[in-house]
Amino acid sequence: MDRRTFLRTSVGASAGIMLAGLAQPMRSMAAPASGSTAWRTFEVITRLEILKPAGVTRAWVPMPLLPDTDYHKNLDQGWTGNAATMRVYRDDKYGAGIFYAEWPATETAPVVEVTTRFSTRDRAVDLAGPGNSSPEDKAVLKKYLSSTKFIATDGIVRKTAREITKSASTDVDRAKALYEWIVDNTFRDPKTRGCGLGDIKAMLETGNLGGKCADLNALFVGLARSVGIPARDIYGVRVADSAEYKSLGRSGDITKAQHCRAEFYSTSHGWVPVDPADVRKLVLEENGGIPLTDPKVQKARVKLFGALEMNWLAYNYAADLKLPHSSGEPLPFFMYPQAETANERRDSLDPDSVRYRLTSKELTS
Repeated sequence: MDRRTFLRTSVGASAGIMLAGLAQPMRSMAAPASGSTAWRTFEVITRLEILKPAGVTRAWVPMPLLPDTDYHKNLDQGWTGNAATMRVYRDDKYGAGIFYAEWPATETAPVVEVTTRFSTRDRAVDLAGPGNSSPEDKAVLKKYLSSTKFIATDGIVRKTAREITKSASTDVDRAKALYEWIVDNTFRDPKTRGCGLGDIKAMLETGNLGGKCADLNALFVGLARSVGIPARDIYGVRVADSAEYKSLGRSGDITKAQHCRAEFYSTSHGWVPVDPADVRKLVLEENGGIPLTDPKVQKARVKLFGALEMNWLAYNYAADLKLPHSSGEPLPFFMYPQAETANERRDSLDPDSVRYRLTSKELTS
């Protein structure tokens, strides 16, 4: 097979997912549509080059969310490059889709390009209504109550969450109290590298509540889990301009548009999306910076507890992710392309070490 030929594979057809070492077909599980929000279709291309390789070179690229949901549908995917091995794996704990490429030591200019196409539509949960969600699997809920390397659920995290939620009675009320506390007490720090690490225990112990999305939304997730509310980060990337806020969108070159969101599970309403980090992003960046009391921010503050504009590609929920065939430590989260040469992990945020470019475009029929 000519490995420089575009390998188009429809999700649910012949794309291989390696699970527990066994090749299995990638299956699409379409969720029933809800509401009348129109679906939008996008194409995202990730081009990855590993500079100055030494020995065997390996690379990993996050794939769109698996399985399909009521706001996201996979369409197809493909890849091209000069790697000897190119395939898709699926993490068995979180279901994260992972594109993997491997080059022999003789390859002096490793390059790969991954193309994904997907459809998405805006999310909105009517928290004022009674709710009619189907119960989530208990094993799934247990997973999203557990701690991770950086998302602690005990000690100062639990103490803080209990103090914040002491007057709240329902799971939605407790989640809302946590959300409002984060909006009021944190700040977006433009000096934070990438999207941050999400070490919430360190944030609370030092009192430095600044960071970016992987910090502020992880803080929501950890606080929620510590008081018995299942919650999870969703890692992804912005793919289109926002219809409402200039600072909450990106189109064309989306190389630095990675953004994670969060959601919590309510027994009455199911998974509810939230994004306190984007409220703080508006304060720092919208129109050069505006106060938290600005009507534009207040509108977003209300909306981003329960609703999200889906100009965004969701990748996965994974934490402490061990990359297939990697000799490196597990990743706290998987939102950036990764590479290793001679069994050494490259810095995915250093353009002199790993060069990649993400581009997006909206597809119309």
